[in-house]
Amino acid sequence: MHRLIRALAAFAREVPDGPWCVALSGGPDSLALAAAAARSRPTAALIVDHRLQPGSAGVASNAAEQASRLGCESAQVLTVSVGADGGPEAAARAARYAALEQARAGRPVLLGHTLDDQAETVLLGLARGSGPRSIAGMRPWAPPWGRPLLGLRRADTEAACAELGLDPWRDPHNSDPRFTRVRLRDEVLPLLEDVLGGGVAAALARTATALQEDGDALDALAETVDVEDQPQVTVFFGLPTAVRRRALRRWLLRCGAHRLTDEQLRAVDALVTDWRGQGGVAVGGAGPRERLFAERRDGRLRLRIEPV
Repeated sequence: MHRLIRALAAFAREVPDGPWCVALSGGPDSLALAAAAARSRPTAALIVDHRLQPGSAGVASNAAEQASRLGCESAQVLTVSVGADGGPEAAARAARYAALEQARAGRPVLLGHTLDDQAETVLLGLARGSGPRSIAGMRPWAPPWGRPLLGLRRADTEAACAELGLDPWRDPHNSDPRFTRVRLRDEVLPLLEDVLGGGVAAALARTATALQEDGDALDALAETVDVEDQPQVTVFFGLPTAVRRRALRRWLLRCGAHRLTDEQLRAVDALVTDWRGQGGVAVGGAGPRERLFAERRDGRLRLRIEPV
């Protein structure tokens, strides 16, 4: 337990003073986190019931009871309806984060992600091939979301629960091979550890940290590029590729693009660097019955909306 206490103490120095919340599933990671958090600051436990499994209400109620015994000042069960956009994992994640955002009452929300989760996230990002941002993993502090356990292993949270005499819930989804992350955890990472002689998860986590640091520096340079709503393409001439694409990404997001992929960003970049009179690039956004396009006209980049 002392390792979690130290991790929380170090994390607390990076976030605003005052109470916080813990997203509590009842599993070993979030349960150990709730125990450590309640010893550090006034802590509210937020338990999301996705209603995707039989008996989920009982699991949520049990998690709330354990939170109270651990010293959390309150424990609230948030019942959500999970849609279908992006597949079951993505839909559940979207519903969970929306519920936590609504219930947090201005407090930071601590999440129980560990170094093992970080390693899995880096591998998933690597498979997507979407560049450094995709494999930079999760940040310890991305307001309002905090992940104070990214430097600890799952074994640490399991040991903390055992030390405290807690009986964590074991989510059957976490052992279901239909989910890609489960196969990464149970098959791919153990194989990599065996073939490469161990230390793979920690190396992947270090890689994520290094990429975050590099990305922050490049993002800061991109912020210095003065980009109007309809910028002249000459604004981007002479910029290093990594800075230029970040400046373009910032412009697109500011003007309404969302879920921007690396492929889309590269196509918009080609409007500047490889202009051949090509048409517009769909970049999402606008509305459910509209599409947003980036295009080049008269030496400027513009965004236009087309109905679906």
